[in-house]
Amino acid sequence: MVFDFETGAPVRDLGWVHDGRCGVLAWNPETRTLTTGSRDSCIWDLDLRCPGFPKTALRSKHTQEVCGLAWSPDGRTLASGGNENLLCLWDARCSRPEPRVASKAHAAAVKAIAWSPDKRSLLATGGGTLDQTVKLWNASSGAVLESKATGTQVTGLAWSKDTGQLLSSHGFSQNQLCVWRWDAAKRSLDKLIEMRKHTARVLALAQSPDFSRVASVGSDEVLMIWSVFDARADAGRGALVGKHRDVRRWDPVFAGGAGLR
Repeated sequence: MVFDFETGAPVRDLGWVHDGRCGVLAWNPETRTLTTGSRDSCIWDLDLRCPGFPKTALRSKHTQEVCGLAWSPDGRTLASGGNENLLCLWDARCSRPEPRVASKAHAAAVKAIAWSPDKRSLLATGGGTLDQTVKLWNASSGAVLESKATGTQVTGLAWSKDTGQLLSSHGFSQNQLCVWRWDAAKRSLDKLIEMRKHTARVLALAQSPDFSRVASVGSDEVLMIWSVFDARADAGRGALVGKHRDVRRWDPVFAGGAGLR
């Protein structure tokens, strides 16, 4: 379902697109098409400006649920992660339904995916419980630049602007958030700070458009707003600037902007 954010009114029902649950969405920043991934293992590009049947492209390399999607900042490359441990890189300009990179470098599901806003070909991915690594990729060549063991499931990733800092969120068994610094010259990913405010698995991250704030939500039913990135590349803030409990009732749009009720 697609909603008008200002009014909260539904404007498009897309329930017929997939044959299974749709767990991941990604907007292409250039074409403004919506990309969806599903338990049916398919990825669709949807042009919502088209009436009736908005499907424009199908990608079907995955054999299990698609659990991660992210478009590069220039809208030219789509990264997808699957429950079968597969990472795919797709060229938006190519009509062939085959990825130009398909890698099983991770040993578990690839849910966490984030493109650097500064380095055109720098991609970060995170693996599930049986993998527990953050990997940095050269998306142009498909080469792994660094693989960092975190000791816990990686559930989300978010890059800073300009400083090369990367935020990771985690589930079983640590439930923490970590800020890392990527040193491209040394090809080293070093941990700066660790934050343990959630009391259960961190499920997802969402970043503000100016990259200054990150929201984390956990299975502890708490939404937290963070100021985590420092202007210095060798430091991280880790400041908690907002906290909202019982996120099942966090409904700022459809409750008329009431927020917590």
